[in-house]
Amino acid sequence: MFLKHLSLVNYKNFDSKILEFDPIINCLVGDNGVGKTNILDAIYHLSFGKSYFNPVSTQNIKHNTDFFVIEGEFEKEGRTEKIICSFKKGLKKVIKRNGKAYEKFSEHIGFLPLVIISPSDRDLIIEGSDTRRKFVDGVISQSDKAYLQTLIKYNKVLVQRNSLLKYFVANNTFDKDTLDVYNEQLDQLGTEIHKKRVDFISSFIPIFQEQYAHISEKDEQIMLSYKSQLSEKRLIELLDTNLDKDRALQYTSVGIHKDDLDFTIAGHPIKKFGSQGQQKSFLIALKLAQFHFMKAQAKTTPILLLDDIFDKLDENRVSQIVGLVDNENFGQIFISDTHPERTENVVKNIQQSYKIFNL
Repeated sequence: MFLKHLSLVNYKNFDSKILEFDPIINCLVGDNGVGKTNILDAIYHLSFGKSYFNPVSTQNIKHNTDFFVIEGEFEKEGRTEKIICSFKKGLKKVIKRNGKAYEKFSEHIGFLPLVIISPSDRDLIIEGSDTRRKFVDGVISQSDKAYLQTLIKYNKVLVQRNSLLKYFVANNTFDKDTLDVYNEQLDQLGTEIHKKRVDFISSFIPIFQEQYAHISEKDEQIMLSYKSQLSEKRLIELLDTNLDKDRALQYTSVGIHKDDLDFTIAGHPIKKFGSQGQQKSFLIALKLAQFHFMKAQAKTTPILLLDDIFDKLDENRVSQIVGLVDNENFGQIFISDTHPERTENVVKNIQQSYKIFNL
């Protein structure tokens, strides 16, 4: 699978832009602020229906305009697939595949598998558990539509239960029978989600550790582990035990929406004890493991976006990653960089076609 053609109208800093891509390597080079990352984000947008860097749709529209259109033409399994993502202020975003609009965006997730590696990935280490849950859910959802639908249902029931808890306090009332209906639904959906997350992590860890060893070239004991309240008790029990607390807080304090990932090096949190280089290698390994996991699940090679990759790794390590396209581990790769010569030094040494776009 690869992206052949990209057209942008009023997207971020571009009023109009058309690009024809190489099926293997594409390098976007130029000074900071010219829009290299915005082009990568537009490609991400076509895959996920939202921006990687700013999910607020109105803020992705070029200043002084009221809409944007992203159009991409992909080659997938011998067929041409035309994807259009458009948004106008005051209206709902629309995603079309070959002229037909999706009723639900979730139907599109996973159709164009894609992995992005960006400096903003550091949020996975420094931010709260929500960021790490989204990472796990994003990887699983691209190859498991049932998981995504279960997650959507769980979050919907969670909102309803929280609203009911607020209603009880506002009206000085309480109805346990009604609350039990939501508890049972959360238990059923949450148990299913928890099992799939456990299965995913167990198969993901070996891939991740292999990628870290390749990137770091060091024998360091790194680990990621899944932390969930459901590992100890069923959710229905947790909800009953924490009923008084939930009524006081007016929201649901237990469940799979509280799950987290622990990132460690030599048994210690990498956030506190990992060097900057170790943290960079950890994040790259995480994303490359995502790539290989998704490739195995989807039976098609995801597109790989490397945003400002030289900020994370030295030229030799970047060469190692890009060089892997020679043995067909990767498919189409996009690289953004501020130094054209540095990028060309990396890509010209491999036996694959490439294009360099000076923006």
